[in-house]
Amino acid sequence: MSLRIYNTLTRALEDFVPLEAGRVRMYACGITVYDLCHIGHARAYVAFDLIQRWLKASGLRVTFVRNITDIDDKIIRRAVENGETVRQLTDRMIAQMYLDFDALGIERPTHEPRATDYVPQMLDIVRTLEAKGLAYRAEGGDVNYAVRRFPGYGKLSGKSLDELHAGERVAVLEGKEDPLDFVLWKAAKPTEPPDAQWDSDYGRGRPGWHIECSAMSCALLGETFDLHGGGADLTFPHHENEIAQSEGANGKPLARFWVHNGFVNIDNEKMSKSLGNFFTIREVLKKFDAETIRFFIVRAHYRSPLNYSDVHLEDARGALRRLYTALDAVPPAPAAIAWADPHAARFKAAMDNDFATPEAVAVLFELAAEVNRGRSAERAGLLKALGGCLGILQGDPRAFLRSGAALDEATILQRIEARAAAKKARDFAAADRIRAELLAQGIVLKDSAAGTTWEAAS
Repeated sequence: MSLRIYNTLTRALEDFVPLEAGRVRMYACGITVYDLCHIGHARAYVAFDLIQRWLKASGLRVTFVRNITDIDDKIIRRAVENGETVRQLTDRMIAQMYLDFDALGIERPTHEPRATDYVPQMLDIVRTLEAKGLAYRAEGGDVNYAVRRFPGYGKLSGKSLDELHAGERVAVLEGKEDPLDFVLWKAAKPTEPPDAQWDSDYGRGRPGWHIECSAMSCALLGETFDLHGGGADLTFPHHENEIAQSEGANGKPLARFWVHNGFVNIDNEKMSKSLGNFFTIREVLKKFDAETIRFFIVRAHYRSPLNYSDVHLEDARGALRRLYTALDAVPPAPAAIAWADPHAARFKAAMDNDFATPEAVAVLFELAAEVNRGRSAERAGLLKALGGCLGILQGDPRAFLRSGAALDEATILQRIEARAAAKKARDFAAADRIRAELLAQGIVLKDSAAGTTWEAAS
């Protein structure tokens, strides 16, 4: 393979060679389902959807696992506040997640395990870590991981133990031997509902956040797999702790490649619920269509910061319209991608260079310009096929160009007929007035030898 991927673990671009020829096993940390998904989630899961699409386009069989965290402090707190069970809340939020992800063209993973279905596997890992001296029972019933007993701790984040600090999800509690130690098993609290508790050798309780991903990834992909991904904010402590747990228990590398997508910024400041500067996917979909949102994400490199603003989304919509305009003018012929084709070869070279979508998207615009010049259905077919590798340009071009129109189509067609009648009667002033009235309502008329068509103004 010619694919090179940036590996957070080594901080370098490396040739990607699957552990098993022809097959890739990859894992991405999923949503904690207590609320609607936000635009940061969209960025992360479009990025890993893009990666698995390109691996498939490269001829590889992909087993993709993306978990669902359905037990967590925030989930319990929200369920209690709402007066519903944990399961009722998480089922409802998972359904809402699918609505958002499906709209954005994020394909379902091969496996989507719920953490609550893997508690026995989590407890197996905790017992193994305790037997190896890497875990200890604390006062109050918690079981903690002893970070300083694991020699490789800090290798993913690239910091020494003295430089590292407890992450925002790792509360420093009484009973820890070290502030960096993290909880593997949490003892049940009297205030927590029964459906947030499981029986164990350590008493009633529930798993810590980090142990969930270790159990699910290893159960479904094996103790060592090809690629582990997530947002850059998960590098420490979550992914660092996954490595400590999994490698401490199994004595094997957890993943060969660690891949992290960049943050979403709002006005050049990291988007954060704590700062209140975040937008749900649902809110953004009220203003912009789903494919525009996906294209806005795709045309930035997955590791770069993504600066969210309405202006940038409007620019993305205008750019996507230019691609669809080429496909509308020249209906694409069905096409299998011939990678030796110069445009396809440049697209592949970009994607093989750590999924460099900005350069790949530039190839799409070059190809669209060629379609506009040469009117080739085969070139249009290649444009559509390459767009499919990014999860875009698969809709009906005319429908996309007309989306968002303020008037219904019947009314627009009536006005087009009235304009045609005015032109036939040589009343060009009336014809121009109709065109101007429609334009004022966001409708652009396009005249050609075949007649007049319309689309929504960009």
